[in-house]
Amino acid sequence: MQFFRGLHNIVPFEQGCVLTIGNFDGVHIGHKQVLHKLKQQGQQLNLPTVVMVFEPQPKELFDAEGAPARLSNVADKSVLLASEKIDALACMAFNARFRGLSAQQFVEQVLVKGLNVKALIIGDDFRFGCDRGGDFGYLQEAGKLHGFSVLATNTVQQQGERVSSTLIRTALQQGDLAQAAALLGRPFSISGRVAHGQKLGRTLGVPTANVLLKRNKTPLNGVFAVTVATAAGEYKGVANIGMRPTVGALQPILEPHLFNFAGDLYGQRIRVTFNKKIRDEKRFNGLDELKAAIHQDIQLAQAYFEDSSKP
Repeated sequence: MQFFRGLHNIVPFEQGCVLTIGNFDGVHIGHKQVLHKLKQQGQQLNLPTVVMVFEPQPKELFDAEGAPARLSNVADKSVLLASEKIDALACMAFNARFRGLSAQQFVEQVLVKGLNVKALIIGDDFRFGCDRGGDFGYLQEAGKLHGFSVLATNTVQQQGERVSSTLIRTALQQGDLAQAAALLGRPFSISGRVAHGQKLGRTLGVPTANVLLKRNKTPLNGVFAVTVATAAGEYKGVANIGMRPTVGALQPILEPHLFNFAGDLYGQRIRVTFNKKIRDEKRFNGLDELKAAIHQDIQLAQAYFEDSSKP
């Protein structure tokens, strides 16, 4: 899959392309229906398929503090979209300049000149342009002028509720990992690179692989039974994700402890999949109390994996 970061790096598709636009946060089952329609249209027109996302996501620029926690970063989106056999990902820098584009400028500079769009798959509630003047009807009229078609996407529902990233965040916050997995089409996971930390886990006899999440919010918090994919293979473990109330942290951190692992993970990108919530984060009265709680968490996680492996 091709990856374009920024409009200036896009090489226009000579024959044209089929495009869809959105955050695609989590690339959940609702998004996959959009991608299915995108691929169908690409096959019919014999054109490459392109997904456009924004970085940061628009809400993060308009309201950094109020913006929701991410389900996936750009790297994760890229992996997930590639697995769906999408031909290209165009990641637009959503900055003051891009935000200042009018609806007409967006169509002419981005869709027509930038990508040479021949078909656009979009939600009928999609709005764009600094004047909010762009909507589905506007795109249909612009398509007639510039030679591209506009198709609407259908809402995907599960148990009477619209599948959305917001619904998935709610499930994760409530510790309902099964519901989140059903909406995502896979268990929820977070990937990141292992960095050096305070080495506190070693002091407590429980070494951890510290993953700095580089975000102010996480979609879930607490202690979980996890599986961890590394270059050496997959391991079961227990992980804390959050602000570490007993010892403190400036930003959320993910700290998995891998069972039966001996080795060096520093600098390696790992993927942590959340299987079962054990408890919420809690402030303990000192390191001895924290150490006792961690060992109890390990026992509960091991018991979970033992039970889940039984026929």
